Amino acid sequence: MPIVTIQQFPRDLAQKRELARRVTQAFVEVYDLKPESVQVFFNEIDGEGWAKGGVMGCDRSPG
Repeated sequence: MPIVTIQQFPRDLAQKRELARRVTQAFVEVYDLKPESVQVFFNEIDGEGWAKGGVMGCDRSPG
């Protein structure tokens, strides 16, 4: 039973539904699995939960 974990910034529910559908379909096609055996977990991180180059995301300027 594959478990896929996706770490990302918060996204719209409709986008997550579509991504989960596509990821699941890829496992079904490539591994010949039943869709019910594929689990997708979304781990959404906001600006206080990550840093890049030693600077917290919430402290970074856009661009």
